[in-house]
Parts: sequence; structure tokens; C-alpha cells
Amino acid sequence: MTRPNIIHILVDDLGYGDFSYFNNGLSETPCLDQLIKESLCLDQHYTSSPVCNPSRASLLTGRYPQRTGSIDTLEWRGLERMDLSETTIADILGKAGYRTGLIGKWHLGAFDPRYKPENRGFDEAICFRGGMHDYYDWRLESGNKIIRTDGRYLTEFWTDEAIDFLKRSPQDPFYLHLTYNAPHTPLQAPEEDMAVFRNREDLSEAVKTLYAMVRNLDRNVGRLLEQLETQGLRDNTLVIFSSDNGPQFGCEAGSSLDRFNCQLHGSKGSTYEGGIRVPAIIRWPDGLDPATADTDGFFHMCDWLPTILGFAGIDTPHGLKLDGVDQSSILRGNAPRYDPLRCWQWNRYEPRLEYNAAIRDGDWKLVRPYLPEAFEVPDIKWLHVSMYEPEYFIKNGIITDPAPHVEIPAPPPVELYNIKNDPLEQHNLAEAQPQQVQRMDRELSKWFEDVCKDLAKTRRE
Repeated sequence: MTRPNIIHILVDDLGYGDFSYFNNGLSETPCLDQLIKESLCLDQHYTSSPVCNPSRASLLTGRYPQRTGSIDTLEWRGLERMDLSETTIADILGKAGYRTGLIGKWHLGAFDPRYKPENRGFDEAICFRGGMHDYYDWRLESGNKIIRTDGRYLTEFWTDEAIDFLKRSPQDPFYLHLTYNAPHTPLQAPEEDMAVFRNREDLSEAVKTLYAMVRNLDRNVGRLLEQLETQGLRDNTLVIFSSDNGPQFGCEAGSSLDRFNCQLHGSKGSTYEGGIRVPAIIRWPDGLDPATADTDGFFHMCDWLPTILGFAGIDTPHGLKLDGVDQSSILRGNAPRYDPLRCWQWNRYEPRLEYNAAIRDGDWKLVRPYLPEAFEVPDIKWLHVSMYEPEYFIKNGIITDPAPHVEIPAPPPVELYNIKNDPLEQHNLAEAQPQQVQRMDRELSKWFEDVCKDLAKTRRE
């Protein structure tokens, strides 16, 4: 079989409930709804972190984010940087003859040219390298060039660039990593999309704008898929659409972002299901038959690299230590599901296990609950500088002072859920299953010690 072209569309902070397919028409996503109908929709797709860049590092490396050094979103401290020793899927595919491109949000190393996507396996890139950006007043990088706003809405600009990438693709297969920053804040949307939701009294002002952003995103994904049709590339292009983490809730500009997310517990930032269980869609007409595929099993962000290599018939480089598993045969229905033991942990600054961590072993999930105090960012003043005045950090380097001290209460008791019977995490079984709690807590601590050994080897320069 001819090796497939590969497009991995990664969106930002999108939850299950943001698709009209899942929310009974609260939003408008006709293109994505149609993509679901003609694709594999993974029922248990889990990111590796409840926030942006750690999950992106796992997608590109097949490894837990702690191993890569990309542990938090704060680029002014270099905590988002993916260690220069890491091998990416773009490195591997490029050596196998693929043309590789990155378009969109990067967030794996800012202010230092060594961390640019062009130095991480991508033949070409156009991106912003931080964690968030204005949708109209944008400043992007491509090689050594700075590209300043021309007035286009950023989601539409990314799609224009992706279509141009497809048009310029020679006969060799291509890998395009298209990383839309929508619907991440700031909440901004074109008027034609806002008009659809403006009079919806059932929605907060923030959710109206977010649904308008999602509507625009949907239309632009549709444009890209139409281009594949136009060029005759549809059947042998592996299209993956997934989200980096769960939806952001809370207050934004005085208005609530809380919205329907299929009743999953938690949201972005938390290791409950709402923060780490996210949509994933796979379409490859020449290589995957939705009628015979197995989409019910567990799939982790670390599994993308080995699974994509499996679909492409490319061996994993000798000696490369992966946490991910090749699920290409499983998804085709040709192999039994694997029974995972997977772990999550995230907090601000350096990793701490006592807050916001989880382990999944088969149907069981143990959670060390989220505490808001563990996620405060006392030096948030640097965010605006990193977004709009990056020259400051290019000239002066990242901040290396110790992280500001934050008083954090004692950790709450651990919680235990049977995800098969209780996917919404409503029934804590910790008191009824003390031996299960002890066993899984030991495994979680063992995992944390292991990944932190690799974290200690990374360099934040």
C-alpha cells in the first residue's frame, strides 16, 4: 500500500460538548459532525495532560510530558520547552521521505531559535511560539521572518496557509501538523459567526463568542477537507482531528465559560475526565473501515506517534524509548485491546504529586484532587510581555528566579472511581476499596519517581 499523507489537526481547549453532534444543536459544527459520521470516533481518547503544551509534547514524542521537560505553560520561565534531545514524529517521518510542515500554535519553546519547529524536524513552519495569541493583531514566525497581521482572522489565516501547503505538495507524501489555537482565549470571533448566537438567551456572553469561534473553526476544517477532495487526495490521506485538553471553564471577561460537556466531571486543568478525556476523530478511506474498526478501547496521547508510524509502515527508530503503544492493528480490529496503566499529573511550576494527579488501570481510576491554590500564577504579569513584546525575553533570556511561593492547603483525600460503571465520576469508592486505593497509589508514586528522573536530565536553557 502507498504510504498515506498525514494531516493531524490539533485544536485548543475543545470539548465533546462543543460539537453539535454531541450537544443536540447548542453549537453549529456541520463539517465536524459529517467528519464524525464518515470516520472513526475514539470513545476513550485521553490526553497526557489537562493543559496545552505538555500534551503537545507527548503527541510529538510518544512520551510522557515530564520526560520531555515540557511541564507547564509558562514560556517566560521556559517551562514549556521540549528538551532538545527529544526525537519528534516530524524527525522520523522526514527521514522516511515525508515533507513535514507545522502551521499554527507551537508552544514548545519560545525566545530561542533552537526550539523552533524548523529545528525539531519540520521542513517548514509558520506559527506563534507562545501559548495564546490575539486573533486579529497577530505576529507570527516563519523561519527567520516575522509575519505581521494583514487583518485576517487567525483561524482563517491558518487554513489559507494549510491549503497552500497542500497545493505545493509534490509527489512525496506529506505530514502536516495543523494546530489551530481556537477556541482558546482571547474570546474573539468574526461578526458573521457572532450574529448566529447573539440573540441566544440560553448562553452567556462568553459562550456565545466561544461557539462563534467553534463555528468558524468548523467552517475552516471544512475548507481544508474540500481541498483534499479537489486535489484527489482524500482517499489516501490519514486525517486526525483531536483536542489538546478539555474545555476551559470559569470566568472570562466577567462572563462564565461554563457550558455543556456531556456531564463529564471537571474541565481544563483538572485530571478528572472533563480535563483529560477529549474528542479524537480518524479518517483514512484507503486504510480504515469504520464498519470493522474497534473504537471502544483506551487511547492515550502518547499512542499517536507509534500508531501513525504503524499506519505508515515505518519502524520506530532503534533505541527510542516510548511510553506510547502502536494501536494501528487494534483500530483496524485486527488485534485485541491493550489494558492500560496510565498516569497524569499537572500543576504550576515544578511537578508535585500530592495535587491534581491520577492513575487509570483498566476500569479503575484513582484521583488526587485538584486544588485551585496549586494553580495560581503570581508572575502572570509576564504573559502580556511574552505575547506582545517577545524581544524582551529574546534579549534578556527567560526568568530563572525561584518560583513565587504560594500557600497551599493540605491535600484532600484521594478518590477512586470505576470509569466503566461511573464515567461521570459521581461515586467515590475509596472508602469501600482501601486495598485498591493503596495499590494504585503506590503505582502512581512509582510512575512519578520514574518520569521525574528523566525530567531531571532535561535542560531549560
